Amino acid sequence: MSPKGTPVWYELTTTDPNAAQDFYARVLDWTFKDSGMADFDYRIGHAGDVGICGVMAPPEVGMPPRWGIYFAVDNCDATAKAVSGAGGKVCHGPADIPNVGRFAVLADPQGATFAVLQATDGDSHAFDQMKQGHGNWHELSTTDPKAALEFYGRIFGWKASTAMDMGEMGTYQLFSHDGRDIGGMMPLGQAPAPIWIPYFGTSGAETAVSRITAAGGTVLHGPSEVPGGAWIVSARDPQGAEFAVVGPK
Repeated sequence: MSPKGTPVWYELTTTDPNAAQDFYARVLDWTFKDSGMADFDYRIGHAGDVGICGVMAPPEVGMPPRWGIYFAVDNCDATAKAVSGAGGKVCHGPADIPNVGRFAVLADPQGATFAVLQATDGDSHAFDQMKQGHGNWHELSTTDPKAALEFYGRIFGWKASTAMDMGEMGTYQLFSHDGRDIGGMMPLGQAPAPIWIPYFGTSGAETAVSRITAAGGTVLHGPSEVPGGAWIVSARDPQGAEFAVVGPK
């Protein structure tokens, strides 16, 4: 079982699953298969033979396209209760997914949504910082980064790592899990509301820009070099969901 706080799944809610599937297949080389759930259109995106993400239509009318991130927990119900007790909110669940586990969609005290999964069996390999097409980094834009880190530290055991001065943009605070950095938290900036953004590994940032634009997406920032020598590109898919990629130039 993946340790508590490990990113284990990525989920895209979108107004056009067919178009989104085509876009990410072109940008990240993912292949897609139907999940096989009865009366529910849920597609699984794969990097090679590893399941990385799910793609589905919005469960409620009016929900904007967006990416969600699932983190492993030992007890879904206890985690949901802890989130409520720490000033967060339970948005959906806890509920069971047959043959997968028990999940809940939650919100932190600043309003950013995330999900947790108590898996029935086995480890997830969706997050792997060494592989193309896998989850690589997780970025939270929020109205109160310090309070957010305290909250997630309480829920998942994450710890503050390197703090990077971004000038007028404030501090970019890296956080670690089991001794390695897995993401960063930063002030809200131009984001309209607190939000988690997943970064996926790419074979090349410049190539990713070409693929994103050719497939109808919009590049929001980059390619830009980040400490450590990697390059990042922030983008929006044709339906409006924001994501990012990271890899060599």
